[in-house]
Amino acid sequence: MTGQLPEGASPWLHEVGRWIGRVPLRSGFRVRARGISRIPLEGPVVFVANHSSMVDGPILFGLLPRRVVFLIKQEMFKGVAGTLLRKIGQLAVRRGAPDRAPLLAAQKVLRAGGVVGVFPEGTRGTGDVAEAQAGAAWLARSTGAVVVPVACRGTLRPAGTRRRFRPVVDVLVGEPFELPSDKGRQALVKATEQVRDRLATLVAELDSQRGEVT
Repeated sequence: MTGQLPEGASPWLHEVGRWIGRVPLRSGFRVRARGISRIPLEGPVVFVANHSSMVDGPILFGLLPRRVVFLIKQEMFKGVAGTLLRKIGQLAVRRGAPDRAPLLAAQKVLRAGGVVGVFPEGTRGTGDVAEAQAGAAWLARSTGAVVVPVACRGTLRPAGTRRRFRPVVDVLVGEPFELPSDKGRQALVKATEQVRDRLATLVAELDSQRGEVT
């Protein structure tokens, strides 16, 4: 299992981090998860998730049934927090600049049969996945990993509202899918759009389900 984490990561600290995501952190939310059984329990997987709040990553980190190496913006890797993120196997990514080192490290994790998590929007926003970066598609195509979309809603406090007590957070895991292995830049652009469309469709499905419940 150690080969499924980046070099320098501590497997036992990784498990402590997952426990924090499952127990102390989630005590502040009412998490409703569906589709977890769709997640392959073996082999390389690229999780792609929408992103609207800082707690999306920690919640998914604890919820998903496998060790996950997330690509996280470099600004989070400062001081003690940065040291801990590296020790639990997370990878720092510079936004808005070519940064192959974390992608190559993630590629190595996948080739060892591990799991990598990507927020393809590249930054927090509405979480509707109107745009997507190419990193997730590149990782999946270069390693043969399957892609699993994950929609997360409820972590973002609506503008103008007061702090909420244990808000409901819904997580919906979609069906795994494979990307075509065609070569070339245009093929990567097409694969990236496929990732974006699958994830955006899943988010819209979850929004519809939440609307029906409320």
